[in-house]
Amino acid sequence: MSIPANLLSVLACPSCKGKLVWGPDKTTLVCRGEQLAYPVRDGIPAMLAQEAKTLSAEEMKQVDTL
Repeated sequence: MSIPANLLSVLACPSCKGKLVWGPDKTTLVCRGEQLAYPVRDGIPAMLAQEAKTLSAEEMKQVDTL
């Protein structure tokens, strides 16, 4: 399940207010600035700080290749 492009364009990282992009597996929304991944469950993004996962340098390389 995905998020419509018009909704994705208005979502922002709750921490830095930066743009979010799809993670490589299309189950997370990633903030490149904060290096955080927010899960998307059943088409609903969990945009809470406690839900975010900090990405490693290797995981960020995968995001940057998208």
